[in-house]
Amino acid sequence: MAYCAPTTEIQFALMQEAGFQRLIDSGKFEDLSDDLLDAILGEAAKLANDVIAPASWDGDQQGCQLTDDGVQVPESFKQAYTKYVEGGWPTLAAPSAYGGQGLPLSLSNAVTEMMNSNIGFQLCPMLSNGGMEALAAHASDEQKEKYLHRVVSGEWSATMNLTEPHAGSDVGNIRAKAEPQDDGSYKITGTKIYITYGDHDMVDNIVHLVLARSPGAPEGTKGISLFVVPKFFVNDDGSLGDRNDVKCIGLEDKLGIHASPTCVMAFGENDGAVGWLVGAENRGMACMFTMMNNARLHVGLQGVGVAEAATQHALAYALERKQGRAPGAGKDDNDAVSIIQHPDVRRMLLTMRALTDASRAICYENGVMADIAEATGDEAARAKNDLLTPISKAFSTDIANEVAAIGVQVHGGMGFVEETGAAQHVRDARILTIYEGTNGIQAMDLVGRKLPLGNGSVVADYMDEMRETAETCRQSNSPVLVDIAERLSASIDVLQETTDWVLAQKGSLDVLAGATPYLRLFGLVAGCHYLARGAHGVTTQDVEPNFAQRKTASAQFYAHNLLSAVGGLSDAVKAGNAMLEDIGLDALAS
Repeated sequence: MAYCAPTTEIQFALMQEAGFQRLIDSGKFEDLSDDLLDAILGEAAKLANDVIAPASWDGDQQGCQLTDDGVQVPESFKQAYTKYVEGGWPTLAAPSAYGGQGLPLSLSNAVTEMMNSNIGFQLCPMLSNGGMEALAAHASDEQKEKYLHRVVSGEWSATMNLTEPHAGSDVGNIRAKAEPQDDGSYKITGTKIYITYGDHDMVDNIVHLVLARSPGAPEGTKGISLFVVPKFFVNDDGSLGDRNDVKCIGLEDKLGIHASPTCVMAFGENDGAVGWLVGAENRGMACMFTMMNNARLHVGLQGVGVAEAATQHALAYALERKQGRAPGAGKDDNDAVSIIQHPDVRRMLLTMRALTDASRAICYENGVMADIAEATGDEAARAKNDLLTPISKAFSTDIANEVAAIGVQVHGGMGFVEETGAAQHVRDARILTIYEGTNGIQAMDLVGRKLPLGNGSVVADYMDEMRETAETCRQSNSPVLVDIAERLSASIDVLQETTDWVLAQKGSLDVLAGATPYLRLFGLVAGCHYLARGAHGVTTQDVEPNFAQRKTASAQFYAHNLLSAVGGLSDAVKAGNAMLEDIGLDALAS
């Protein structure tokens, strides 16, 4: 089934649900306008529909190969990457000082969602974007001049090298070494795993950003430094020199994203890989978090992209597949009907659509807040961006897994057969809850670091915004909007009471025990807030009637069917750690 970039939905979510107009009105982006937004989204849709998305199935079937010359990706990916770079898409939100267009991250995010119709492909630009951000923020002027222009253009790509075989998510336990040399460089030795696009043949050079320890460094994360380690050395005139002592020594055989090479990288197997310190010594984690914060939002957008593709796939099948009699048909009427006419199938499709819409809006406003903070220095926007980031990452990727699984169910037995393509969404989505910080880590970040921001004032302000949305809907003349408002208001009350409980348990294991259901509760309520805002928006904007009906139906279905979980989630949050301790390890292991 062909992917079709949902440009109307994307533009509406960006403008009406995420408040993109604030960036246009700010005057901080000189060329930003409605016409530019239309043009960029339209051209991005063509690339996604015609080039990027069609390469997904081919890439899944072919996978990558590790050869004597390095890692080879499918030819369709190489061709797609060439067109992606020729179109200038890597430069969209990059700094103009290094060849970027300097447009808002949130606009780039909308484009990224479309490219995430093929997340195996989009992982390469995503990692390069993170490398660009880290270098722009922390590298020396000489390093910026040497690497940034070509990473920004997409001529070269970048990687993020954190994980080691023994450490997993425990970054503070890494053992890679960095020995200082007389010329100011360092010899890097060690092995890194799970390195996305650690090697490939789509670019001429790969700029590795590597975490390692210098001699005498403190234990834990306080003793980690960041180094730039190019695959090929770069001469003073910009040409490429000799090969550095870094290579891929293995490719992981994965459940999904088969065409995205997940590499085992060896640094310094011979004379030692040569690297240069980025930023201050022992400040590597601060540098790396520059990459990781936006990377987490981008992974949330991967969730949105997969969910959208799975929803389109399932809807197309449900419209075409005929099976069973029409609901309420007489016993002599044996004509088969499209399965979308069956109530349970329609319920599944509405669930897929509503969850996808909700996660999109959360991620989009997250990006708008990042842009406002960066462009204006607004600390309230920065704090809201911080609050939303773990929700964008975890809620949206949980949603991607659920929506993809429902999509298989809509297909019935054929969903379990690879040729339909429905199963690929399930396989690809599964990694999203794991990398860039597992969703459990996101939940702990939310309850441990983000809720206490401003002594709880940041989350309180956000809930006030939700109540304003409910009140706006309540004041409308629409019975449907009033109904949505009542259900949203009740769910906000539950979220408020649960948040107060979490904040009162400061420092307690009870907070960690309930972190995951709390994030789910928060995401569900936030999702309804944005969908209600959208449902009200279609009553005040000149939109196509069928689209207006769909937006309203999505919000109404969400409020009735998905918000019903908030009470149970609140109970799960407040169950605390005692229940887990009472069960004990013996009960789990027996």
